[in-house]
Amino acid sequence: MTSELLTTSFGLETTPKNEIHSKTSELRIKIAALDAELAKNFKAQFSTAPFLSRKTVSFQGNKGKPAYGWYKYKEAFSAGLVEYFLGSYKGRISGKVLDPFAGIGTTLFAASSQGISADGIELLPIGQEIIRARLLSERELTSDDITTIERWITFRPWQKCSDRVPFSTIRITENAYPPEAVEAIERYRGALQQESEKIQAILRLALLCILEDISYTRKDGQYLRWDARSGKRRPGTKAFNKGKILAFDTAITAKLKEILSDICDAESPVTLFPVNQIAEDIRLFNGSCLEVLPTLETASYGAVMTSPPYCNRYDYTRTYALELAMLGLTQAEVLSLRQEMLSCTVENREKDLLKICPQWTRFIEAANQQKLLQTIYTYLKHEKTSGNLNNNGIPRMVRGYFSEMACVMGECARVLKPNARLFMVNDNVRYAGVSISVDMILSDIAQALGFEVEKILVVPGKKGNSSQQMGAYGREPLRKCVYVWRKR
Repeated sequence: MTSELLTTSFGLETTPKNEIHSKTSELRIKIAALDAELAKNFKAQFSTAPFLSRKTVSFQGNKGKPAYGWYKYKEAFSAGLVEYFLGSYKGRISGKVLDPFAGIGTTLFAASSQGISADGIELLPIGQEIIRARLLSERELTSDDITTIERWITFRPWQKCSDRVPFSTIRITENAYPPEAVEAIERYRGALQQESEKIQAILRLALLCILEDISYTRKDGQYLRWDARSGKRRPGTKAFNKGKILAFDTAITAKLKEILSDICDAESPVTLFPVNQIAEDIRLFNGSCLEVLPTLETASYGAVMTSPPYCNRYDYTRTYALELAMLGLTQAEVLSLRQEMLSCTVENREKDLLKICPQWTRFIEAANQQKLLQTIYTYLKHEKTSGNLNNNGIPRMVRGYFSEMACVMGECARVLKPNARLFMVNDNVRYAGVSISVDMILSDIAQALGFEVEKILVVPGKKGNSSQQMGAYGREPLRKCVYVWRKR
């Protein structure tokens, strides 16, 4: 018998191509059947939520909302989303709110505005910096501080500053700015050193907010996209033009005006929220939630409101490379940070979860016993061996993502009070032509970890796929949902 043979990725043996196609079809059929079974099990929990929209569950819902729109953090959800759920369940929330993936603090500040204390955990230094600066701007600025910011807007002291403070770069950010922008940034950094710690925090915040606008780059999903004017165009690629690159003075002055306008009116400084509506405290824990969660007290939170990184290959250390470099991180520190993140990019290596917390065996086992998930693992490994994956790190990333999420969910169940809710925003994803129902898989694992799945609220209008997926397998719309789980 003759048959076309396909060499495995290891080059040690060959497999008939028709056998590979048969195995692929068999696994896809099994995945579809298990997915349908889960959908049947969760049919009562699924509902399309008219009050939700792509805008509400993304940073776009924060546009025009004082303070929330200062920094364009695309991974954020809107303050309105937090306010809706905390308001809807207010009578059933007793105690602090926790966000294990705090980002730039949307949950923390939205909860605080409703008089609810909040704790957050954040790994990325850019999020930590923005949260600290917002806390200062909302609670500690005096009328003299306001006057100082006005002076910076009017007189632009950096223009006459001879003390230039250079900033670091990493490989991905080299030559990211026009020469005149580099000089202006260095003068600005020199001038701000003459101010108080509070003012420095506000001025650094403004600088971080404009880096993309004054650079040759644009945040574009998994990476920074470079304008052709940077000279970094790769041979054979289409020239990209991001549009107008703002002059430093124009961008920084506009941002300082925006911040000042949000902090106070023209006559007298006022805090962003009335004092009687501000909760006593917002606490921020710097670091990975995998490291911090086990240190938190059992049954100490009245709700969890969060949106973890999605299982979509986005590498935040690349997307926010300009900001990380401006904050002084070295190349080695950025690489280390990438490995500390929840596994959501193909470069994440496997974490030793039991070394982090020996008590997580049950959480990991809950993920390992999820039938649909295990079949998806088998399929992705088969596609890797067959040479059908565009990146061989995908199976490892998907396995790491769900194992680590199971540990996060198990810890959330532990720190929540009985009957308290967990609200989570997340996206479904697609790899090698197979849609991964993140919503149902996580909800099924959650049930094994002590949660009751009350609702899986579907955002109207499904998102598309990557151009690679659509080109190879056709378009298959994916769900974006908000999960509502109750601790039993």
